[in-house]
Amino acid sequence: MARKANIALLDWAGLVLAVIMGAIVAVFGLPEFVVLLLIFLVLAIIATRYGHMKKKELGLYEHERSWENVLANGLVPAICAVFYPIIGWSPYVGALAAITADKFASELGVLGGAPVSLMNFKKTKTGKNGAITTFGTLMSFNGGLLIGLAAFILLPGLDLWTVVAIGVVGFGGSMADSIVGVFEEKGIGNKATTNAICSLFGAIAGYLLI
Repeated sequence: MARKANIALLDWAGLVLAVIMGAIVAVFGLPEFVVLLLIFLVLAIIATRYGHMKKKELGLYEHERSWENVLANGLVPAICAVFYPIIGWSPYVGALAAITADKFASELGVLGGAPVSLMNFKKTKTGKNGAITTFGTLMSFNGGLLIGLAAFILLPGLDLWTVVAIGVVGFGGSMADSIVGVFEEKGIGNKATTNAICSLFGAIAGYLLI
């Protein structure tokens, strides 16, 4: 009998919060913001599902996400959507690029290469907070770049340099997440605060650089 395939899902509290945040984005932001949010969700599911058997063997596969994860990743983009008439589209896109880049780094980075801790630049175990791999670093830029390409298609007036800038902002947010992860490993903060700082970095960098 074939096993039923699992898809990365939210628990009920996470699903309700995700719907509320999506509604906030839809009401206050551009229609394109909702499409970009859906693209992020699809990319996040793909990255989570990719290589899930190996992740299970490593004890790193997260099948179900909680409301804390939704809040940590979605709060800053939702706030950026609310204040879109004042701050423009770039903070929202920057925040999405950052959390997408971080998702790619964390979910795909564990599948290849030896991780190096940013605490002491020595090799460490796979999945440790504050550690990066060469493959994960490359994937983080690709994740941000995919949001940039989506924005290029959806938002008028963007050029290819802007796409690259969005990719760089996403990459920067992912690196900020890894750096803060060093403190998380020492017991300062948790995964939710680290993810929130990642999206906040993306929003600020997006506002300043895009």
